[in-house]
Amino acid sequence: MNDRVRMARAFLAVAVCAVALVACGGNNQNPGDATGAQATGGTGGTQAAQELSGDVKVDGSSTVAPLSTAAAELFAEQQAKVRVTVGTSGTGGGFEKFCNGETDISNASRPIKDEEKTACQAKNIAYEEFSVANDALTVVVHKENTWATCLTVDQLKKMWEPGSKVSNWNQIDAKFPNEPLKLFGAGTDSGTFDYFTDVINGEEGKSRTDYSPSEDDNVTVQGVAGSKGGLGYFGFSYFEENADKLKAVQVDGGDGCVGPSVQAAQDGTYQPLSRPLFIYPKAESLKRPEVLAFVEYYVANHKQIAEDAKFIPLNAQQETELKTALDKLKAQAGG
Repeated sequence: MNDRVRMARAFLAVAVCAVALVACGGNNQNPGDATGAQATGGTGGTQAAQELSGDVKVDGSSTVAPLSTAAAELFAEQQAKVRVTVGTSGTGGGFEKFCNGETDISNASRPIKDEEKTACQAKNIAYEEFSVANDALTVVVHKENTWATCLTVDQLKKMWEPGSKVSNWNQIDAKFPNEPLKLFGAGTDSGTFDYFTDVINGEEGKSRTDYSPSEDDNVTVQGVAGSKGGLGYFGFSYFEENADKLKAVQVDGGDGCVGPSVQAAQDGTYQPLSRPLFIYPKAESLKRPEVLAFVEYYVANHKQIAEDAKFIPLNAQQETELKTALDKLKAQAGG
């Protein structure tokens, strides 16, 4: 399964707008059965539930896209005739489509903004916020960088704040070498950009502009890997995939240096760069059985989906909140 997830990311890397996911057959059984995907027989075995068909349209964050891609691939093993497409318009672009009524589910690497809520309300679009996995936004440097093992939030802000003229590592710390600093990061339409600028620079969307931005995290990987003085940031899963090319930096958010990890993201010690990842399903869309089945499958199998896509699973409290959100949205849909 991991190979298929990597294939999906390869499509994202060349800016494919949507990934159509249709399985070849529907007889493979997944260990985590979802409500609506299978029914339990009287003998304790499983039997295929009603076969569904139709389209489920997902768009939004490129960070969350591999999660929804993995969910769609697993779901296709249960419901081969349901076609799930996953677009990558960025968190902001995804909400624009969602609030225009163009999609069933919006992927987001940050919570929905007030102006986006207003846009949805204007179109009478009801939804719920589902936290489906965690991420540890990871600051990365070149493999040969031996000096920046831990950076404070203040040091990161010095690099990234609006108007910053820092261009050399020794401007961050006199102990650092005389090495040109080259910055790579998320594009301005990305929820990753919004989150990073908020927690590091103190205001969402505020950043120096003379860096190399991209909506494609693979471009950041290549940029940092190709520059000894390079530094960039993206989701933890992308670092894991490229750990042979890059080094992760520990971050000191005020309580000492902590590196990105599954445990640190789940217990909240990796601050301020650990974050939840979201999907926003539309209540109206849940009236269609194929969308309801997919969303229920996503919720029931969130742990396996996160692990297959190399993200960090929810903790126990988040699991409870996710199930509550699903029940609330089904009630809004009249289900």
